[in-house]
Amino acid sequence: MRLDKLLSNMGYGSRKEMKKLLKSGSVIVNGEAVKEGKAQVDPFTEEITVNGERVEYREFIYLLMNKPQGVISATEDRQHETVIDLLPVDFAVFEPFPVGRLDKDTEGLLLLTNDGQLAHQLLSPKKHVPKTYFAEIEGEVTERDREIFKHGVTLDDGYVTKPGELLILESGQVSKIELTIMEGKFHQVKRMFQAVGKEVTYLKRISMGSLKLDPALALGEFRELTPEELGALQNNE
Repeated sequence: MRLDKLLSNMGYGSRKEMKKLLKSGSVIVNGEAVKEGKAQVDPFTEEITVNGERVEYREFIYLLMNKPQGVISATEDRQHETVIDLLPVDFAVFEPFPVGRLDKDTEGLLLLTNDGQLAHQLLSPKKHVPKTYFAEIEGEVTERDREIFKHGVTLDDGYVTKPGELLILESGQVSKIELTIMEGKFHQVKRMFQAVGKEVTYLKRISMGSLKLDPALALGEFRELTPEELGALQNNE
């Protein structure tokens, strides 16, 4: 890897700023000052320091975010705030992206990473990774709804969903439920309830595969995955 690209990725500045830093002799590789940005280095086997501080390189980051309403699941947008805008620069420099989407008005668990292989593994329809949502529903959710969801729901465009597991927490004028689905069609949870004549008024994702929303995270907050969480996701446990 080019030295200037490595340092830029680690948040030490732009390519232009890297030139000044390198010329100053502040970048040391294996005990020797290196002043050429095009120099090839191996961050995993060589010791690299900047102003005496060792560069601890890592290729991937994995962030668990509690997404707030009003923020879109995208890397950039000219009109709306994105989940990437919520990250400080020392994480944003890794260029993470959201794994899957949450609607603008949906809260909850969102995984951000720059690991394309893991993202593909979690999003591939062949993997059947379950996603669980908590929702408040206008109208009484009944056992009949649960049976319909269990066998798949016909959406407004004629698509029949895969079976969903509907857990009724409270049933009344405003019902509270948890719904686990194995796919992620556009507005799927809302459209499933529309198909049985009801409206979702609040929606929050609480789990994706083995990964669960951390109750300690306030809306808009994030943290890195623990080694245990990451290992479980990678093994699709």
